[in-house]
Amino acid sequence: MTPTLSEIDARAARQRLSVFGAFHAGPDDGVPEGTETLVLLGPDEPGFWDHVRRGPEFQDGRADPLDRWSRRVISEMARQLDAVALFPFGGPPYLPFVAWALRSGRAWQSPVSLLVHDRTGLMVSYRGALAFPVRLDLPPVPPCPCDTCAGRPCLTACPAGALTDTGYDLAACHGYLDTGPGRGCMDGGCAVRLACPVSRRYGRDPAQSAFHMKAFHP
Repeated sequence: MTPTLSEIDARAARQRLSVFGAFHAGPDDGVPEGTETLVLLGPDEPGFWDHVRRGPEFQDGRADPLDRWSRRVISEMARQLDAVALFPFGGPPYLPFVAWALRSGRAWQSPVSLLVHDRTGLMVSYRGALAFPVRLDLPPVPPCPCDTCAGRPCLTACPAGALTDTGYDLAACHGYLDTGPGRGCMDGGCAVRLACPVSRRYGRDPAQSAFHMKAFHP
């Protein structure tokens, strides 16, 4: 029996995941052959990090616990739903998750070029996707939150001036993270991402942001 998008979301919620968007796939979308609908999955906050940290992948001392947790959990979801599990890690080559996010109509390029999502703001991340061989009914897409964002605080939030509407200075970003004041971003998450009003409502645990920042800047 073909699941509805709401049923997929309910099943994902058991593992503190949520449907972050979906689209009807075309021949140029880079999806597996036979895919009719691609469903993107991301962390359901608040509560995702506490749930994930209790998984066996975070107890065995091996590398990449979050990716291994994602692969185990989403692969099992795919088996139960007769879908194919896809992941943004494990390359190269890497699957085009950014392009898929934009195709879903629930993510856009923000004023600072990072992806912004209707629910998660600039804190958007994708743990995986499910490729279905059937065409699921999809809801209308929401408007971009940046269109009505007063002041656009992301444009001036970077304490290093590394991430603005003129581009991203990667060296300046890493240099700032090595300083004392840079501990704020390392321990709590990127100041630009946190400045987004939608991000602030999302409820992501700062410990999860610190985990990602350590991977970005070891």
